[in-house]
Amino acid sequence: MFKKIGIIGGGSWGTALALLTSEHGLPVTIWAHNPAVALDINAHHTNSQYLPGINLPKNVHATANLKEAGSADLIVMVVPSKAMRETARALAALKPPDGTVVVSCTKGIESGTGLLMSQVLAEFLPRCRMAVLSGPNLALEIARHIPAASVIGSEHADLLEPLQRIFSSKGFRAYTSDDVIGIQLGGALKNIYAIAAGVCDGFGMGDNAKAALVTRSLAEMTRLGIAMGGRRETFFGLSGAGDLMVTCFSKQSRNRQFGERLGRGEKPAEIIASLKTVAEGVPTTLSASECAKRLGIDAPITAEVCAVLHEGKPPRESMSCLLGRPPKPESDHPSARV
Repeated sequence: MFKKIGIIGGGSWGTALALLTSEHGLPVTIWAHNPAVALDINAHHTNSQYLPGINLPKNVHATANLKEAGSADLIVMVVPSKAMRETARALAALKPPDGTVVVSCTKGIESGTGLLMSQVLAEFLPRCRMAVLSGPNLALEIARHIPAASVIGSEHADLLEPLQRIFSSKGFRAYTSDDVIGIQLGGALKNIYAIAAGVCDGFGMGDNAKAALVTRSLAEMTRLGIAMGGRRETFFGLSGAGDLMVTCFSKQSRNRQFGERLGRGEKPAEIIASLKTVAEGVPTTLSASECAKRLGIDAPITAEVCAVLHEGKPPRESMSCLLGRPPKPESDHPSARV
C-alpha cells in the first residue's frame, strides 16, 4: 500500500521509528530540523546526538529539506507538540496529495486550544487521512529490538491493517483501535504523572507512596480522559496504563527524570534550560489543567504539578496538599456511591 515513508522529526523517537519501519525494505526519509543531525545520519548511518550507538540501514536517509520527507505517501509526525502547528502549516504548503496517510506519534495537548495532535494536523491537512500511534515505547529499547507493543488508532478502518503491518516486527507488536482520542490522551496525560512520580523519587519516598500515586494518577487520567472524549477501556490498555507504568518507573523516562530533579530542589526553568530534548509533560500539564477546569473535572494531581511547574509552588507544599485532601471513595464509578 505504501511506497515511501517520511519521518518528520529527527529526535530519538523519530529515529527509532525510522529504524522500525525500515525493516520492510521501503525507503525511509527522516526530516531533521537541525541540518547537522541530517548530515550525521547520512555520513555515519547513526544519530549520534539523539540515539547514539544505534546503526541505521542503507534504506534510511535524512534531510533538512521538509519537501523530501513530506512527499512520502506515509508521513509519520514525531516533532515536539509545541512545534506541531508550525510543522503542519509547512507541510500543508507542500500540498500533499489527497489521501496521504499521516500518523501522529507525538504525545501532547496544544496549549491554549486544548487540541490533540491529530486535531492540529487535521486543521491544516483536511484531505489527508489521520492515524495515531502510542504506547509504552522507550525509543532506545525499540531501537535495540527489545520486545515492546503499541496501539495504532484511526477512524479509517481500512488503514488499520496496513499500518499494523508497517509498524510491526519480530520484537514489536502493534495493536489496533478506533479510539483516536483516548489513545492520544493516555500518551499525553501520563507525562504529567511521570513528573509527579519523579518528584517522589527525588524526595526519596518509598515504593508504597509511588504505587499509590501512580494508581490515583490512573484514576485521574481516566476521569479526565473520558470527559475529553476517550473511552474508559482505552485508559486501561497499552496507551493508558501501559504507558503510564513505563513512564513513571523507567530510569530512561525524561519526564520522570525532570520530576526527580524537581524533588531534589532544582527549579523548573533551570531544568528546562539544561535539557537537550523536550519533556512533554511540562507544556501538557498547563494544557490539561486548562481542559480540566473548562470541563469541571476534579484533577488534583494535574493541578498540583501545574502549580509547581508554572506558578512557583514548592513541590513539598504540593505533596502536602494532595495528602491533606478530604477522604473519599476509591472509585469514581456511580456504583461506588450506592
